[in-house]
Parts: sequence; structure tokens; C-alpha cells
Amino acid sequence: MFDQPLPLAGRRALVCGASAGIGRAIAQALAAQGASLVLLARRAGPLQAAAAALREVGAAEVDVIEADLGDEAQVIAAAEAALAGGAVHILIHNSGGPPGGPLLGVSPEALVAVFRQHVISAQLLCQRLVPGMAAAGFGRIVNIVSTSVYEPIPGLGLSNTVRAAMGGWSKSLSRELPPGVTINNILPGFTDTDRLVGLAAARAAAQGTSTEQIRAGWLAEVPEGRLIEPEETAAAVAFLCSPAAGAIRGVSLAVDGGRTRGI
Repeated sequence: MFDQPLPLAGRRALVCGASAGIGRAIAQALAAQGASLVLLARRAGPLQAAAAALREVGAAEVDVIEADLGDEAQVIAAAEAALAGGAVHILIHNSGGPPGGPLLGVSPEALVAVFRQHVISAQLLCQRLVPGMAAAGFGRIVNIVSTSVYEPIPGLGLSNTVRAAMGGWSKSLSRELPPGVTINNILPGFTDTDRLVGLAAARAAAQGTSTEQIRAGWLAEVPEGRLIEPEETAAAVAFLCSPAAGAIRGVSLAVDGGRTRGI
């Protein structure tokens, strides 16, 4: 199982948030290992563009589902649509990050909304997809979360809260899943994506400084001294989805250039 040229041939993967950034890079990495893909995202245009790009490079099979992970009915419908094509062996749960700002000013409604988008959508998808994984004797669930699972990030109170909840949820589920079905978390650091550009701009505006100064401050915390590329995060995800990672269950792996300080 360690030397297969296409270790995910014959497997189907549902990749959430697949239209851009880390999600799109993950879809490319899984396709390179032979997986058939179901891409899920909110925006139809970028979603179709991502699918077309994958087909051009020879992806085995690419289907698309337009859905919002913050809408429970759409999540359930998306799971049913994915299963209509056969069992889903791999779930990449990847959703947009919550807005920044201090936690004390967050409304209860905003808290409920982000829990629905992250924890509840993951729960709904797993409830529907895990039976097929168990029947196949192979399943991989990978959540794209944040290093704030370990170390809360200043100015991202809402995100810190829901990311920690995702960490606890997935660790609990890791003890319940049947043999052959694993769940793990990837914790991206400062990754070169559009979301990071937006965060830098928002923080610069709030602090009355430039985006260049914000980015320089971030990079000063990263021993690797640079932003992480989405493809690097995707490579870690692809490994966790492979047969070779079958003994890895319930871990949270930081792909952050060494920024987190905890052991």
C-alpha cells in the first residue's frame, strides 16, 4: 500500500470549499493520486472553473455541487447528491473563515451562524457519508481548521471559538469511527490565499498601518520566514487520505512553517 502509483484510484472524494485557495489545491492533489472528485462550493462560476481546470489535466472524474455549508438543508441535499454517484470515501471539510474582530462584541446570532457553518455542517455530512465508508472498509475525513485549535489568534475571537469546537468534535468522533475510517485535522498557518489578503487589509485598516507591515509582522513569527503555499497544505491532506496513513487518527497537524509554539 506504500508504493502504489495512484493510491486513491477507485475512491471518491467530496471536497468542500473547492473553488479556490486551499480547497482547490486539495482537489488537485487528490486527483493526482487517482481519486474521483465531487467539488462543493457556494459560487457557481469559480466552482465550474475549478472543475474545468481539473478535467483539462486529466482528473479521473469531476462532478460539482453548488451549496452553502451554512444552510443545513443545502448541506443535506449536497450529501445526498454526492451519494447519488456512489459511496464517498473521502470527505474534505473546508469552510470559509469567520470574520475577524474581538469576541466580546459578537452577537449570539453570529455565534450560531458560524457553528452551523462549521460544526453542524461537518456533523450532517459525516452522519450521511460515514456508513458508506464503513461498508467499503475505507474512509478518510480531513477537516481544514486553523492553528488556533492550539493557540488562539489575537483579533479572531469568533474563529478561535469555532475552531476549538471543531478540534473537540473531531477528536471525540475519532474514538467512535469504525476500523478503516479515520478523521484528522489540518491546521494551516499563514497561507498565501485570498483570505489572507483580506485579513491583512482589514487588520491594516483597523490599526492604521499598511498591509505590508501587517504581513511583515506575521512573517516575523514564522521560522520558515515565508507564507505557506496552498499546495504544501494540500500535500499533507493527500497523505492523510492515503492508505499509508491508516494508523493516523484524531490528530491535528499544523502546516504553518513552525509558527505555533506549543509542543
